[in-house]
Amino acid sequence: MSETVMRPRRPRPRVVSLTERAAERVRAIMARSATPVRGLRIGVKNGGCAGQEYTLDYATTIDPLDEVIEDKGVTLLVEPKAVLFLIGTEIDFEETALASKFVFRNPNETDACGCGESVTITPASED
Repeated sequence: MSETVMRPRRPRPRVVSLTERAAERVRAIMARSATPVRGLRIGVKNGGCAGQEYTLDYATTIDPLDEVIEDKGVTLLVEPKAVLFLIGTEIDFEETALASKFVFRNPNETDACGCGESVTITPASED
């Protein structure tokens, strides 16, 4: 009879992280919310000329399948269907003379539209 040998699990890669600028901005926005906020929900939806768009929204509840990440004092809730699209993503916040916005630095992005509003993302593989 053979014996089952358990291999050690690889550490799970971090799905999403925030720069300090992004964390400061998220904390400030959440502090101004009219209703209690549990965290920032992050997702990906179909849309735009490149095929997909990032989504950010207040989260008043934590769904059972959410990927919950605590980073720099912010609770991030990643929608389950978005996890493979976002693995390794860093979110920054940039301000220029004309705009202020969150910027996603996603190693899984393969293309983006000219206006910067939508992207093409390939899900991360096991490698």
